[in-house]
Formats: sequence, structure tokens, C-alpha cells
Amino acid sequence: MNTALTAVLLMPRNVAVLLLRGYRAVISPLYGDVCRYYPSCSSYALQAIQEYGLVVGSALAVRRIARCHPWAAGGVDDVPLKKNRRYRVTSFGFVVAASQGKA
Repeated sequence: MNTALTAVLLMPRNVAVLLLRGYRAVISPLYGDVCRYYPSCSSYALQAIQEYGLVVGSALAVRRIARCHPWAAGGVDDVPLKKNRRYRVTSFGFVVAASQGKA
């Protein structure tokens, strides 16, 4: 697939990544360590969107947040990884085509 087209298709996913990174840097520290699960709900949402895209990743994140309540047992709850990954994640967290050079 054309790299320009791939970049356009990945743009909504990367905008969500940018927003979540901002939330994690500015707002999340104000709450402290309150999540019953590991990784935290915002980290789970970030990983889910990176792995599955904006629509499916957001649905996974909403499902996770719905499970996070005072009576939840908590524990380790990682995002399930895809078997065939077409993209890779940069050090900042943006999603790019696997064939692109390091950013």
C-alpha cells in the first residue's frame, strides 16, 4: 500500500494516541495510582487503539473501563495481541507501517 495513503488511514489512530498521551501526562497524574488493573485503564486504551485501531480499540477500552469498579478483583489485564501485525509503534507511540524506517 502507498505510504501516503497508509499515513492518512492511520491518522485517526495517531490523533487518539496523541490525545491519550496528553491525558496520561497531564490529567492522569492528578488521580494518582487508583486503577485496580494493570496496566491502568488509560494505558490499556492506548495499547488497544495502537493494536486494533480507533473503533475496535475504543470499544475494548470502554469494555475495560466498565469492568473497573470498586468491587472488581483487578489484576493483570493486558490487551490481546493480534497474530498478524501490519503496523509497528514508534518510541512515542505513533502507529506507522511496518516497512517504514525508524521515526
